[in-house]
Order: sequence, then C-alpha cells, then structure tokens
Amino acid sequence: MSKQTPCVAVCMIDPRTKLCFGCGRTLPEIARWHAMESSERLSVMALLPARMADAGLQPIAGLPKRA
Repeated sequence: MSKQTPCVAVCMIDPRTKLCFGCGRTLPEIARWHAMESSERLSVMALLPARMADAGLQPIAGLPKRA
C-alpha cells in the first residue's frame, strides 16, 4: 500500500504559523504521517490548500508530489 503524502521535499516550518512552507502540515502531523490510517491522511490532505491560504502562505515548489 502506498503512503499518500503532500510532501514536496521542501521541509521548512514557518515560525509564525507553525506550518510547513512546502505542504502545510504541522510538525506533529509530519511526525505521525506514516502511522496514520489512509483515511486520516486523506482528510488532512483535503484541508491543506485552505489551511495554507488562510495562513497567507504560498506553497514552495519542490520535487513532484509523491503518490
């Protein structure tokens, strides 16, 4: 089974929002990612675009997204 991930290999945390500039996840989400059930990962990924927009962050282009 593949581990869906929003990671774009740009792992930098914004000190103001505590979100990753590359994917929008928090450090606890990143740390737990591979232990999460697929449904939980998909739920988090669905929130990321709005989370980034609400925080005023523009995703940093990195490597192609992995599936």
